[in-house]
Amino acid sequence: MTSSALKPVAEPAITPELIADHGLKPDEYQRILDLLGREPSFTELGIFSAMWNEHCSYKSSKKWLRTLPTKAPWVIQGPGENAGVIDIGEGLAAVFKMESHNHPSFIEPYQGAATGVGGILRDVFTMGARPVAALNALRFGDPEHPKTRRIVRGVVSGIGGYGNAFGVPTVGGETNFHPAYDGNPLVNAMAVGLARTDGIFYAKASGVGRPIVYLGAKTGRDGVGGATMASAEFGEDVEEKRPTVQVGDPFTEKRLLEACLELMATGAVVAIQDMGAAGLTCSAVEMGDKGDLGVRLDLDKVPTREAHMTAYEMMLSESQERMLMALHPELEDVARAIFEKWDLDFAIVGETIAEDRFLILHGNEVKADLPLKALSGSAPEYDRPWSETPAAEPLGPVEAPMGSMEALRKLLGSPDLCSRRWIWEQYDHQVMADSVQLPGGDAAVVRVHGTNRGLAMTVDVTPRYCKANPRRGGAQAVAETWRNLTAVGAKPLAITDNLNFGNPEKPEVMGQFVACVQGIGQACEALDYPVVSGNVSLYNETDGAAILPTPAIGGVGVIEDLAQMTTLALKQADRVLVLVGPNGCWLGQTLYLREILGREAGDAPPVDLLAEKRAGDFVRRSIQGGLVAACHDLSDGGLAVAAAEMALAGGLGADLDAPPQGSEPHRWFFGEDQGRYLIETEAPEALLQAADRAGVAARIVGRTGGEALVLAGESAPLEELREIREGWLPAYMRGEA
Repeated sequence: MTSSALKPVAEPAITPELIADHGLKPDEYQRILDLLGREPSFTELGIFSAMWNEHCSYKSSKKWLRTLPTKAPWVIQGPGENAGVIDIGEGLAAVFKMESHNHPSFIEPYQGAATGVGGILRDVFTMGARPVAALNALRFGDPEHPKTRRIVRGVVSGIGGYGNAFGVPTVGGETNFHPAYDGNPLVNAMAVGLARTDGIFYAKASGVGRPIVYLGAKTGRDGVGGATMASAEFGEDVEEKRPTVQVGDPFTEKRLLEACLELMATGAVVAIQDMGAAGLTCSAVEMGDKGDLGVRLDLDKVPTREAHMTAYEMMLSESQERMLMALHPELEDVARAIFEKWDLDFAIVGETIAEDRFLILHGNEVKADLPLKALSGSAPEYDRPWSETPAAEPLGPVEAPMGSMEALRKLLGSPDLCSRRWIWEQYDHQVMADSVQLPGGDAAVVRVHGTNRGLAMTVDVTPRYCKANPRRGGAQAVAETWRNLTAVGAKPLAITDNLNFGNPEKPEVMGQFVACVQGIGQACEALDYPVVSGNVSLYNETDGAAILPTPAIGGVGVIEDLAQMTTLALKQADRVLVLVGPNGCWLGQTLYLREILGREAGDAPPVDLLAEKRAGDFVRRSIQGGLVAACHDLSDGGLAVAAAEMALAGGLGADLDAPPQGSEPHRWFFGEDQGRYLIETEAPEALLQAADRAGVAARIVGRTGGEALVLAGESAPLEELREIREGWLPAYMRGEA
């Protein structure tokens, strides 16, 4: 079916209410009037609304995103394309990005999460890469909230349902709970792909008269206005927004992947762009804008699956599994044959033109005639007022209300530290047969197919740190992904980010954003770890209540020889445990403070970026030199939780020494000081001597062996700790916790 089955539809009058419904402020609408010299049509209003919302234009964040370091000798493509691209050697590139699908996942958890996965996979294969892994960062509300369990179940099912059917392994991620996400869960999806360095495809159209080709699935009414909805707060009318959520079909996307990669190999593609946020509008404008060309579209030729679709609906639909391509005209028949073979729509719907125009025709009428470059280049850009987050009150004395082992039991059974097995066992993490390190470790590792090299990847952020001290929190998120990759033996190369915040029109929220970005930039600069792609998700608020500032960071690195990869699992009895980095003492904003004492207080832990760099480089050299049998970075829960996770992963006990003289046990075992690793080694003297030469703090803190974990004489059998850690989430999802 095409849009030729058109019935005349009267377009609504442009009123102040209609303008507001499209997320445009009065001064923004005046800017449109000044650009056009006339009132826009209804379709034109929708196009401006789509292109000028936060989700597409980054109008509140551009100023600060420009400050981030994005270049390095190994960076092939930084921010601005569908995904970032880095050179990983031997003629190969890693292509990756992370994006949010927060608002849709609250309204319709399954489809919101599923189409988030589908969208990020398209961002990667649009660049000419075959996706090899998917990850996610999930934030849910208070487990006691009446909606949380349903949202968890829907989101996890949606991620698994799409990724498993598409055939990409979901290999890593993180999941946390906090009341700040009660009305606004976060679903951040990341994908990583592999391509030849000489086979990267871009969205920049070139040449006048190039056919504009519509590829993939048919257009429907699902997702109309989705990008605009994602750029606004939620209120009492949230359920009315359900029609703005897209519906995904992973089997169609799999065919689209294969067809696109086959087509790219023919040399027919001039430019290609995923139809993601704002659908046909955004993809066509970006393609023309990057090529300094205009675009003419004839909507009568757009394949549709619903009758009587209007120009407005077709231009703003976010139906999934669609691409837009500029084609070498002499290879049109070759391209068409490939898509017909894969049973996908292939329709020439327009052409590139020399004039700076975005010309939309439908039913023999001009529905939009706009200056194309103004749609992106003239979008509002705000330097919003912002205020510094007040310094945290000093934490003061912190008493220990229970013994260390009792506290560890409680922490391991808490929502934020319990096992995520219930989640990741619903994902196919071994499809494609190249997953080398599976979920549950510091970073996932996927083999570069046919080689002994590996891609390591991780996602991390600690929102409670970001709320207490946004600048430290932003830096810490980057540093922790650096440690995650280092702990498996990988060299960290670059990051993607997903910056999730509340309403930027509130100075305190904008201040959180600014400071987090500054912290991220400082860490990336110090660690030589540039930002190559990312996404900003603002207005994550419901009824005026904002989420915690959550700048999720996705890191990617390379292991040159998988024989040198490490895991966190303890390997053998009678070996020494060495703590690399400072001794523990920091309790501000820790999980110990929150879960044991019921307090969210104090400052976030300091982040010494020079020390992070020294420690990470030292640990990586030690792994490559054969001095490390197992390695785990210390984060939530500190030393005791890290030791427990290593012991449970390896099925081997450990005995941690008493704290050094002058250290309190609860600070020593549960402090969340940064820049630390716990290492199992059979060559402690060599490791300690190497640490001393590198200027890195290191000390022996225990030994491996037995069937229990011992904290300074307090003992618990591993099987008891395993039952505690594995039990909470399944019981909660059964309604028993």
